[in-house]
Amino acid sequence: MTGYGIASFDSGKTKYTVEIKSLNSKFLELSLRLPKIFSEKEFQLRNDCSKQIDRGKVNLSINVEQANSNVKAAGIDRELLKHYYNQLKSVSDELNEPGGNLLQLALGLPEVVKYEEDTVSDDEWKLVEKTFQQAMAAFQQFRSDEGNVLEQDIKYRIGIILKNLELVEVEEPKRVPVIRERLNQFLSEAVGAESIDKNRFEQELIYYIDKLDITEEKIRLKAHCEYFVETLKNADANGKKLGFISQEIGREINTLGSKANDANMQKLVVGMKEELEKIKEQLLNVL
Repeated sequence: MTGYGIASFDSGKTKYTVEIKSLNSKFLELSLRLPKIFSEKEFQLRNDCSKQIDRGKVNLSINVEQANSNVKAAGIDRELLKHYYNQLKSVSDELNEPGGNLLQLALGLPEVVKYEEDTVSDDEWKLVEKTFQQAMAAFQQFRSDEGNVLEQDIKYRIGIILKNLELVEVEEPKRVPVIRERLNQFLSEAVGAESIDKNRFEQELIYYIDKLDITEEKIRLKAHCEYFVETLKNADANGKKLGFISQEIGREINTLGSKANDANMQKLVVGMKEELEKIKEQLLNVL
């Protein structure tokens, strides 16, 4: 799920800024952007992120700003430089070649110019680590706040599905008279009203209506919705479980639609499907 957290610490000489961002992903994908001095700490940072973040496409960046931007001077090995220069001059004299750029060539040879390698002290790393934990706390709070909003939205949509189910129960009894009239009219036009066997007609009508009975589907759909809300309240990571329950809800809604045989009920079923699709989209953000 999405998330964002940032924290900074300014010691007066150095300012450390840690930023954590994430987008939706089925798995945990970590991308770290660190200064070279913290490269050896990458494994530790990845391990800390894995312990606290279940999934998401996560980008972690650490920025270091020095108050005094003095460039550290490089060191020159004078004796080695002289040695290289004398050798180059000797070869140049033997070949009778001009030696105007010998010093520049000598400076480019191995080990002549040495740069001081940046290292991070234990005290400095503790400050960075503390800043990282502060950014992580802000990141997790962002996710928690987003989760609360998602929870309310999903509960609202489950409520709409249950409300439509109540309306389906209101419309359901109205089907029998309509079906009876429709079949009676069809038979009258086909064979004539006087040729209809009333007893046989009632038997076939009962059989037909029994095929369209949705009692079991209504019970299961209500139970699935209640179980969904109950699971949503759990503190554990239940995103996948909620996804499975939503699939069961979808099956019952589809069966209701196939058995409805009524325009008003079909409209209510379409409304349920629409809300369920929105729920499934939101579940991609739920851990």
